[in-house]
Amino acid sequence: MLFRLTRPLVGLAAILLAGAASAQAAEEVNVYSYRQPFLVKPLFDAFTAETGITVNTIFAEKGLIERMAQEGRNSPADVLLTVDIGRLTEAVKQGVTQPLESGVVNANIPEAWRDPAGHWFGLTRRARVVYASIDRVKQDSITYEELADPKWKGRICIRSGQHVYNLALIASMIVHHGVDEARTWLQGVKDNLARKPAGGDRQQVKGIYSGECDIAVANTYYMGKMQTNEENPEEKEWAASARILFPNSDDRGTHVNISGVVLAKYAPNRDNAVKLIEFLSSDEAQRIYAETNFEYPVKPGVPWSDRVKSWGEFKADTISLDRIAKARDAASKLVDEVRFNE
Repeated sequence: MLFRLTRPLVGLAAILLAGAASAQAAEEVNVYSYRQPFLVKPLFDAFTAETGITVNTIFAEKGLIERMAQEGRNSPADVLLTVDIGRLTEAVKQGVTQPLESGVVNANIPEAWRDPAGHWFGLTRRARVVYASIDRVKQDSITYEELADPKWKGRICIRSGQHVYNLALIASMIVHHGVDEARTWLQGVKDNLARKPAGGDRQQVKGIYSGECDIAVANTYYMGKMQTNEENPEEKEWAASARILFPNSDDRGTHVNISGVVLAKYAPNRDNAVKLIEFLSSDEAQRIYAETNFEYPVKPGVPWSDRVKSWGEFKADTISLDRIAKARDAASKLVDEVRFNE
């Protein structure tokens, strides 16, 4: 059962419990998901085919963690799917998770991509990269630090500095260079912007296509989404106007974030939830993720999709995601201090 909420989260428990009643004695698991339905449905269909367990899913763009906290022991949620290390650690901070000790999951997901205490687990990786104009940018390498170089003045497009994707990137700069140097860098990036930060990652690449900017900061998987968008073929033209540069590949590596999963604190179907999490870490699920979402598997040995391979190899920054999460508040303050979004 798949639900998409387009209005405030009202009566989630009633909706899911109604689904449980209609399923009668059938095995099931309830998922709250920040990930869009079309991204996760292939995974859940494969899980149901393998186990016979029905997956009841509610999608919302925001508010699910808060809802779980409000519902408390009455929450029907078994599993929460979300993106960005900040949202995963926020779920832990809000007290809506419980630790999971699974030999299967720990064997599948490397230590770098899971919480040492077992409260969250990474499922896919995405790199925060630079999209560069094929026609107007000739260099083949770049660093994040270089984005503050005056040579890019009036040439950079980026979404809001307060968006979770950019906060994680700024936090990584704080971890690597300290707050003062990161502030100077962020001011330099702001000085180089072609326009006020706005829109999503795809709109930044559109800015390259239109000539408004020459480089843009965005996640890797948006290239795949644009290249294959049959509903809006214009996005294929946006994608064709740019190529991906993986920053800092010659030194510390490109900033990488994750999508991930947590086991709900009061999961009413805990055993089935554990089975789902274990499945999501498996070769099959990681392959589906890689093909459907144009992301990088977290499980070693699972091949990247051919489309993702076409963007090139890169070295990933190995800085602890936990350290990045702890620096997010400082990153948010820097965005306000330099008035990045103004």
